[in-house]
Order: sequence, then structure tokens, then C-alpha cells
Amino acid sequence: MPTSPTILALGGAHIDRRGQVSGTYVPAASNPGMMREDVGGVVFNALRSVVKRGVSASLISVRGGDAAAETVASAIDNAGIADLSVVFLDRTTPSYTALIDAEGELIVGLADMGLYDLAFPKQIRRAKVREAIAAADAILCDANLPTTALERLVALAGVRRVGLNAGVVTAGSAPVLAFDDAGIFEIDPPAPRQVADVTGAGDALTGATVAALLRGLPLRAALREGVAAAMLAIESPQAVPSFTIANFTQALALVPEAREVA
Repeated sequence: MPTSPTILALGGAHIDRRGQVSGTYVPAASNPGMMREDVGGVVFNALRSVVKRGVSASLISVRGGDAAAETVASAIDNAGIADLSVVFLDRTTPSYTALIDAEGELIVGLADMGLYDLAFPKQIRRAKVREAIAAADAILCDANLPTTALERLVALAGVRRVGLNAGVVTAGSAPVLAFDDAGIFEIDPPAPRQVADVTGAGDALTGATVAALLRGLPLRAALREGVAAAMLAIESPQAVPSFTIANFTQALALVPEAREVA
């Protein structure tokens, strides 16, 4: 049997809290609502979408030595992701708290991410990280990592030698703009059938697109899968939606083909 492609991700995996206001949001006042807590992070959310689309994955992150760290470790294991993260016993695990309105739109996000800034630049130098980079078919990283960490990662991965030959830019519900060696194109995201929570839509788009690329699809087809995954994320109260073959196929059928941009 052919082996599945492998991807190495570097970035956030932390406690993700989402509080939703029950009625009309009133600034500078007490608002009734509901708080949910899960394990999230841009890279971790995207990686879970990658795994759901048939790609083997490993993750390098950092966390503290508190109870939250155990929750994060369990979530990574339950997602079927190999955990190469580093634990700092004297530190607090990072967290992100998002407040959203009754329609699912973000009001404000609070990022307690000091450990990432402190630890990631040094972790990139570890021999274990270099070995993992060399063994992976692709690397997925969080662009919010410290500049020094990104520079070291780029140098190790050889990206400077390859150059930038494709890219994707998203802007909420606006058309997704992208380019490849054939030119510039865009895809119109279909209107979600319901809006539960916009949190994680971009992460799902990233993960599903990368997984499709690793399965050999061209960017234009892969990005359609990413847009479908983003729609499922918006329709789901969870940051990472469930990807069954049936519901993903239905969502993908609603995504229009890419069109050229003059």
C-alpha cells in the first residue's frame, strides 16, 4: 500500500476559549452569554483538518507545566498527530480567548502567547527539529511565530532556494485570491447555510488546501477543497468541523470553479 504524505507543523497548540454573547452586544457592559473551552491554535486547528483529509502529521509546539498542558497533550494525541512539542515546567501554557457576538462575528480576541515568543527561536535549533524538517514532505508554520524563529525555519527548509511560486490571500467573505505559475485566479466562497462561529474558518481552509496539495491536486482544485472546509467550519460551533465524506462532498459541490483575474 502507498504511504500517505507527511507534514510537519510548527506553531501554536494551546487552550482556546470562545465566549458568545446571547443577545445584542453592549460595549463596556456585562453581557449574558456562554463560554466554551477547547484546545486550539492556528497550526493545530489546520493540522487537524490536514489529518481528516488523509495526511500523516507531526507537530512541534511549546507549552507549560500546568494542567492546561495535559489537556493540550491529550488533544494532540486524540487527533492522531505525533507530538514533538517541548514542555517548560515553570511556565504557563499559552491561551487565546475570543469573544463573539450572537451572529458569530468576532468582537475581540485576547492572546496570552508569551511562551511562544520566548521559546520558539531556540527550539528551531534543536537537532530533533532539523531531523523532522528533513523527513517531512511539507512544512506548515504559523506566521505569528517570532521573526527569528521564522528566519531559522526558512533557512533549514531551503525555502529561499525554491522561491515563492504560489500563494493564497483571504479576506473574510470576499473572494479568495490566489496565484500559481499559470496566473492569478479567485474563488467566490459560497454563503454558509448557517453561521455558528467564524472562529477557525481560515485554519480549516489552510489545512484542507495543504492536504489536497500533498495528495497531488493542483492549487486551483486544492483551494476549492479549502473553501469547502472553511464553510463547514463557519457552520459548526467547533473550531475544527467534522469532515465526513458525505458532508465534505456536499460542501465542495457548492464551491464554484476558480476564475481567472485579468
